[in-house]
Amino acid sequence: MSRLSVNLNKIALLRNSRGHDYPNLIEFAKKALAAGAHGITIHPRPDQRHATYGDVRDLSELLTSYPQAELNIEGYPDDTFMEIVLKHRPDQVTLVPDAPKQLTSDHGWDLREGREFVGAKISKLRQAGIRSSLFLDPDPAQIGLAAAIHTDRIELYTEAYAAAFGGDQEATVLDRYRRAAVHAQQSGLGVNAGHDLNLDNLGRFLGIPGILEVSIGHALTVEALDYGYAKVIGKYLQIIGDASTG
Repeated sequence: MSRLSVNLNKIALLRNSRGHDYPNLIEFAKKALAAGAHGITIHPRPDQRHATYGDVRDLSELLTSYPQAELNIEGYPDDTFMEIVLKHRPDQVTLVPDAPKQLTSDHGWDLREGREFVGAKISKLRQAGIRSSLFLDPDPAQIGLAAAIHTDRIELYTEAYAAAFGGDQEATVLDRYRRAAVHAQQSGLGVNAGHDLNLDNLGRFLGIPGILEVSIGHALTVEALDYGYAKVIGKYLQIIGDASTG
């Protein structure tokens, strides 16, 4: 069965927008784990506009109380990022080729150019006993290069599938991901997936066998607003009603 890792970046973004510790990231991690999530993901960027390096520390401490759950830290492997993850040793580190000011991840690694750089980072993670994963497009050539530098897993960047979902090209695009996943597995790599997966498109994607983990954050947060918003408004109206009759 695939495992769900809940990405808390959007919760962190809400927190940072007001300059206070509300919503509290640790409390939302606890909520996710209590609801049955198999792990927690954050992606601290250099400007720390949402998840921060302090969150890596705090979540690492929290997850010691949840031995069945895993902590996945995503990010571009600059010196600061590597220092943080090597210090706190999460279960998995997913290396992503983000520029410092990038809005969101929008492409996988090009290992034809970055093979030596990325390979050195993977080697450091392996020496520290941390499972490594590389954010990749569903490109067999890139998957072959990833296997050659001995990453443990890849994370398939699924935006193309999400964009094609429900359209004429869905089957063609999904088949490309299926073939990429099979190629990775035959090359000895574990396969994760993430980006724009949601309640509508996830089930069909998981028709691909052997997907070990999906990381979902933005859609999950929006869907929580959709499915929980009316309940919260109802609670406010109940309080107002109680006060008017008290």
